Amino acid sequence: MRRVPAPEPIGTLPVNLPLPTAAKLAKPDLTAERPSRAEAEAAVRTLLLWAGDDPEREGLLDTPARVARAYEEFFSGYKEDPVALLARSFEETDGYDEMVVLRDIRLESHCEHHMVPIIGRVHVAYLPQERVVGISKLARVVEAYARRLQIQEKLTAQIANCIQETLQPRGVAVVIEAAHQCMTTRGVHKPGVTMMTSRMLGEFREDAGLRREFLALVKNGAPAPEA
Repeated sequence: MRRVPAPEPIGTLPVNLPLPTAAKLAKPDLTAERPSRAEAEAAVRTLLLWAGDDPEREGLLDTPARVARAYEEFFSGYKEDPVALLARSFEETDGYDEMVVLRDIRLESHCEHHMVPIIGRVHVAYLPQERVVGISKLARVVEAYARRLQIQEKLTAQIANCIQETLQPRGVAVVIEAAHQCMTTRGVHKPGVTMMTSRMLGEFREDAGLRREFLALVKNGAPAPEA
């Protein structure tokens, strides 16, 4: 079984890994031929049979089509380019150079190991370097990466790396708090457990006081939704 690394404790200094290039941060290459909608629906019917039910009974007749449509929404992030979402920025800031913080962004993702929901919230901050970006774009970057099969550690890094590489700010901080249905509704069955991960780049990595200020700004948010 593949071992998943432990999440970074909040406020600690992560290992200084090189940032990926903008090309690696963009939407994934899906040039390989994808199955058709009909093939996807047939796969759902197979799963219904394997689960022990009858896909031809009235209540399940439309389930394969519904599941296919739901998957298009759940995993729409594969069609998004997070780098492009941050392409437009603004320089008229009158010299603003303090933190920009977006707190309590709703997170809805799916575990890549069991394909069950990950539900929580994301806190994002950056230190502008002469330019800022529309705050809705930060939320869209979160959504673009979240609407893919994920593990929380990778999701945290992808969001932070994308903002740092694209906007080139003085620093980026990302904290994710989430509940994973892969451990709350199956397996160990531990409801109420929240996983926390963080990624600090630039001045947030180097300045402990700045990290403390960011964490103080986000710690008083509402409790993370339970999965």
